[in-house]
Amino acid sequence: MSLYRYSAKDTSGKKFVGEVEAIDEKALVTTLQGQGLVPIDIKERGTQSRISIEKVLPRTGGVPSSEIVGFTRQLSTMISAGLPLTDALVILEKQTKNKHFIRVLSEVVADVEGGISLSGALGKHPKIFNVIYIRLVEAGETGGVLDKVLNKLAESLEKEREFKSKTRGAFIYPGIVVVVMIIVMSIMMIFVIPKLTSLYTEIGAALPLPTRVLIFTSNFMRNFWWLLLMMIGAFIYSFKAFVSTPKGSMIVSNMVLRLPIWGKIRKTLVLAQFTRTLGLLIGSGIPIITALRVVADLLATPSYKEGIEFVISRVERGSPLYQPLATNPDFPPIIGQMVRVGEETGKMDEVLVRLSVYFEAESENLIRNLTTALEPVILVILGAGVGILVLSIILPIYNLTSQF
Repeated sequence: MSLYRYSAKDTSGKKFVGEVEAIDEKALVTTLQGQGLVPIDIKERGTQSRISIEKVLPRTGGVPSSEIVGFTRQLSTMISAGLPLTDALVILEKQTKNKHFIRVLSEVVADVEGGISLSGALGKHPKIFNVIYIRLVEAGETGGVLDKVLNKLAESLEKEREFKSKTRGAFIYPGIVVVVMIIVMSIMMIFVIPKLTSLYTEIGAALPLPTRVLIFTSNFMRNFWWLLLMMIGAFIYSFKAFVSTPKGSMIVSNMVLRLPIWGKIRKTLVLAQFTRTLGLLIGSGIPIITALRVVADLLATPSYKEGIEFVISRVERGSPLYQPLATNPDFPPIIGQMVRVGEETGKMDEVLVRLSVYFEAESENLIRNLTTALEPVILVILGAGVGILVLSIILPIYNLTSQF
């Protein structure tokens, strides 16, 4: 047994400081959580080193989306069946196989048993449960319809995961071809070309321009590969630093949206996310202004963030939602028209969900068409690269044989 000094907070935010004997730090954390306290810092008496609570409590992260979907679906089913929340959470903790998620659920169970709401307990793990998830759970708790909200949330998460899987799967083949092409070209430049260079030097063949360019590129990659890596690293670092600034993020985002094909795909993806999330939030009883603010925080496209902020300002002044959406060029006319129908019929959430299905289907078609068009383009580029490589290798031999 050792003596520990601790600081902790209760559910109201009141801070407690004290000393207590415990076997180890983990045992002390369990004791404090059993008393409804959330540990902040723990320090063993007589030592100078502070023990960060992050080292005592399990870390979050590394939880696949399938685990979150399964947890949400099963929790909804258990609550609908009349099972108490804490019992349902304990059962799900025992059923979960992911070690990170087990640790997270153990913390959630301890917090809920200590008097914290489910939304508050889940909100301590933002890397796993995003702001949309927390807002919906909070709305379900407030309205007494937590099981229904969780069911809607599980359906939305399943659709989102399926949509992302289709989107990523469409780019697998082009990506593999590009990676293989880069690897083959690198092997040729580093290992094959130098041997041919020594052969040409021995026979004294006159080297044409394509061959000299090829040899220069090969020598640069062999002798200054570190400089090439530094240049690539510097470019990536500079680009990330530029994008992290508000102005840089806006410039890059606008450039992406103006691209011929990918820009349209990006717009459609953003609109699908906007309509799906807004419909889910409104359908769960969250006020429209709050829902719009949550969606604005979720979107990663600055121009659409600004557009939603403008919509919020107009709605706060009493304007119906469809009017600022209809006048904003970033949102296609169909959104304003359908939202107007939703406002007039009182079925805003259903209309927005239908819009999200429409935009998801359109984005899938665009991505499918893009990948179909990319395949022959990549093959042509690959053939051209191989042709230039072969031509550069054969030309000196042809010139040498023509001399005889």
